[in-house]
Amino acid sequence: MPIAFETKPGIVAYLTAGDPDLATTRDIALAAIDNGADVIELGVPFSDPLADGPVIQRASERAVARGTRLTDVLGIAAELRKARPACGLVLFSYLNPVVRMGMKEFCTKAAEVGADGVLLTDMIVEEAGEYLAEMSANELAPVFLAAPTSPDARLKAIGENSKGFVYAISRVGITGTRDTVASDAPGLVERLRKFTTLPIAVGFGISNAAHVKAVGEFADAAVIGSALVALIEKTGPTDAATAVGSFIAGLRGR
Repeated sequence: MPIAFETKPGIVAYLTAGDPDLATTRDIALAAIDNGADVIELGVPFSDPLADGPVIQRASERAVARGTRLTDVLGIAAELRKARPACGLVLFSYLNPVVRMGMKEFCTKAAEVGADGVLLTDMIVEEAGEYLAEMSANELAPVFLAAPTSPDARLKAIGENSKGFVYAISRVGITGTRDTVASDAPGLVERLRKFTTLPIAVGFGISNAAHVKAVGEFADAAVIGSALVALIEKTGPTDAATAVGSFIAGLRGR
């Protein structure tokens, strides 16, 4: 089932769970939802986040050092679902923590806490048979990453196997803020449209209202990650929720 974006472009807000702590992560997520975020990507901190730039790497390091584990992230997800029943909620993880828990157990628990979908950054669609079976059994939406370098055969497989939305990586490389939206992004979205009717969200480097507006010209949603994590790092636990709420509202022009 597609994850709905009420306003175009939708906003997907990524947070590293447990940074600066679990209680603050919950408050930040609620502030983001209340100020216009359609979907929360609740990131599972991992010791070796290869696809992420230094901002999210540091956040993962802090959260791991505090002892944040996958079970803790599932707990936060349950709290968010109870507090904001209508919010879009995606669990965002590398594959390793999921394998350690067990794919079947993870998908069962993800459904129990009320997640809409899951994005595993290093799960490639060609090797996703068990994952897709367990996701389907638990009525969860798999979200796959599509890159500008992906051939059409892979984009077709991604389009056919994604259920919530498709995450289009705007450029090759790691996460992090940039001055402009990558020139590869519109072409990638155009290619993806041939293979799916799902919403397409564009991420990697989206960091301000101008970027969100630009993405809205050709895609359905913008993913904000490093900019939020950097803001949280800068403001600290006391003011992070307020700062993130104001930032999301600004993206919406409020």
